This record gives sequence, structure tokens and C-alpha cells, in this order.
Amino acid sequence: MVEKGLPRAERRRRSEERILASARALFAEVGFERATIRAIAGRAEVDPALVMQYFGSKQELFQRAVQATPVAHGEPGADEVVEQVLGTLGLKLGELPQSSLAMMRSMLTHPEAAVSARKVLGAQIDRLAQVVPGEDARLRAALMMTIMLGVTVGHQLLDLDELRGVPQEEIARLLRPGLQALAGPEGS
Repeated sequence: MVEKGLPRAERRRRSEERILASARALFAEVGFERATIRAIAGRAEVDPALVMQYFGSKQELFQRAVQATPVAHGEPGADEVVEQVLGTLGLKLGELPQSSLAMMRSMLTHPEAAVSARKVLGAQIDRLAQVVPGEDARLRAALMMTIMLGVTVGHQLLDLDELRGVPQEEIARLLRPGLQALAGPEGS
């Protein structure tokens, strides 16, 4: 998909967004292990080599795909921010790669894993805090990310009966009001 007339940086940004959207969808549908770079590239209508050039590896692409990245254009409202965060549920409740599961299992007992987890979560909090209004934006962004982490741990590591088999739409429906309160003006 060649977008003629656009500056090179804009073409790159759009290609990267298409690749990430395709990766999110495919990881959510078939899980990390069965998603291939070739299939992701096909959905994004780019060459597989471009996926590797932008992201380096399937693991790095997955890490970027699961990050909650708020809408980059304009001033997103609380609803848009929340839908972006909830949009990662399919990945967080799907088949996570063994390296992600290992980091999650180890982050509370192993110092290096804790540093790695803080780095990943810190970057997600930074991005989210940029679009959440108010002086306490970082705190509210951190609470939103912690809620999502808790859901992921409950589903992936603890295998809670109450989360097993529940459609992600139902989980999103129940999380939405609390996340909207955190994302709204001054924590509504």
C-alpha cells in the first residue's frame, strides 16, 4: 500500500500504525505462538522485511502491540483513552509468549525481572499520562495500568475461575466505568 504524495515520515508512521493494528488483531485471534510475521505483514499490506526493520523481532512487535497507546491525533476524550486501554484486553487475555509469562511470574521475586517490568509499565504510564488531564495524570495513568496488569495476572497466572471463559467484551463492560472515572477530568 503506497501512499503517494505524503512525506516519508508520515508514510512510515502510517505503515507502523497498520502493522501494530494488524499485530494486535492477529495476536488476539490466534495467540503469540501461531501469529507469524508474514501473516501480520499480509494484513498490514507491507513486506515482512519491513515489519522486522521497524520492530526487530516478533517479541518486540508483541511488546509494542500490547502497550496501551492513546490516540495520537488531537485531544482524545476520556472515552477514547479508555477504549484504547480496553483494546489491549484481547492480547492480555490471549496466549502470551513464554517470555512475557516468565517476566510476570518473576517480577515480584527477581530483581532483574522487576526492573524490566517497571520499565515496560513506566513507558505505558508515560504515554497514557500524556493524554490524561490534570496534575495527577501520572497517578491516574498508573492506576489504569495497574488495573490492567491485575486482570492479566488473574487470568494468565492465577487462572481464576471467575475470569476463565468470560468474553473480553464482558470484562471490558465491567472495567469501563472505573477506567473512565480515572481517565476523565481530574479523576471525575
